[in-house]
Amino acid sequence: MLQKPNIIVFLVDDLGYSDVSCYGSDYYETPHIDQLAELGMRFTNAYASSALCSPTRASLLTGKNPGRLHITHAIPIKGYKRIDGGKGTRLKDADYVMNLPLEEVTIAEALKTGGYTTASIGKWHVCDDSAYYPKYQGFDINIGGNHHGHTGEHFYPYHGRWRMAEGHPWVEWNTLPDGEQGEYLTDRLTAEAIEFIESNNDKPFFLYLSHYAVHTPIQAKKDIQSRYEQKAPDTLKGHVKPAYAAMIESVDASMGAIMEKLESSRLAENTIIIFTSDNGGYGKQTSNYPFRGNKGNFYEGGIRVPLIIHWPGVTDRKLISETPVITADLYPSLLDMVGLPLMPDQHQDGVSLVPVLKQKGVLQRDALYWHFPNYVGTGHPNPSAPLSVIRYQDWKLIESLEDGALELYNLKADQEESHNLAQSNIKLAKSLQQMLERWRSQTGVQLPVINPAYQKIKNEPW
Repeated sequence: MLQKPNIIVFLVDDLGYSDVSCYGSDYYETPHIDQLAELGMRFTNAYASSALCSPTRASLLTGKNPGRLHITHAIPIKGYKRIDGGKGTRLKDADYVMNLPLEEVTIAEALKTGGYTTASIGKWHVCDDSAYYPKYQGFDINIGGNHHGHTGEHFYPYHGRWRMAEGHPWVEWNTLPDGEQGEYLTDRLTAEAIEFIESNNDKPFFLYLSHYAVHTPIQAKKDIQSRYEQKAPDTLKGHVKPAYAAMIESVDASMGAIMEKLESSRLAENTIIIFTSDNGGYGKQTSNYPFRGNKGNFYEGGIRVPLIIHWPGVTDRKLISETPVITADLYPSLLDMVGLPLMPDQHQDGVSLVPVLKQKGVLQRDALYWHFPNYVGTGHPNPSAPLSVIRYQDWKLIESLEDGALELYNLKADQEESHNLAQSNIKLAKSLQQMLERWRSQTGVQLPVINPAYQKIKNEPW
């Protein structure tokens, strides 16, 4: 009897929608990820649950919307304070949960009950306390996962140094405790993943391979970077930075090494692979062409991400789906794909993608929702203020929580979100706003409050 399928979730940090060749880049080279797309289903309307990392990762692990979890910001950001003498922001950042509650039954815990061995290799970043590390959330193995949002160095000794803001204490750490001179983190995490596969080739496993790349600092292997320095950049699409391109190529090589190990171990035909990103690309390094926006805001460039699912025996050829899907869907999808019972009380905001993957049905869902009751400051190219978002069919509404201002876009006709139709289509805008209000009430999201000390200054970004 064939054992349950193995599962690999291959998550890239800050990878933009078009940072992959099969999603439109003519500069970045990703032959192995492209090969996965040839073997599976490529989604063109896939969304991250947030424009920032921690909320999306929490959503992936729980099957819940970040608003329901109250994990809405990048842990442990406390709200960006202006440094120009202004009195804060119009609203006070809503408080948010900084540790993924142990009461949540993570996808790892759900799979363990089905006989899976589980490993988290790479970035974790859904907590601010070591008592909430992967080993307490259903993972048998944790390599490189901690409460930090990045590695300070992508080369050994992987030293990190960070502080919340000027005046705050510095925190220092090493992403991995050992290594060799010249070792590159993406390669090391890949080697650890391959060792895990080798050690578990006779029983079902769940590998959560969560690369720190391509998050800053932008550090690449020089031999790869030098090739891109000689290559013509793609200025039309905004793909122009050799070091960033080299980091993407190293991630692609990781995918190639994983796929090769599965083939040589005769596991390829019984291993599900999911490839995706936690949010849009960082605007100072790449462009999320053809979309507006980037990591940190909720235009399409900040939340539309690549998603490829290869399910042997089901998606064994090049397939493309335009169905809108979101990170929270991965939890119920995986349970459904491996024949374990769904847990609707847990993955309340995700739906199984099996009907789409089998091309035998549609999803029974009317809309997708996002909620961000916080601020993203000037560290990002496009600052963001508190808002809620709904995508309903081809329509997308963004509601400001500061003043109630509405933005309405038809994504089919205007994927760049350049024409705000809220005033010319007031009836639809109000209808979608009401849907957002009902959803916020039903999910119990947290909301920001008025900041009584706020003083407006000229040309502020929010």
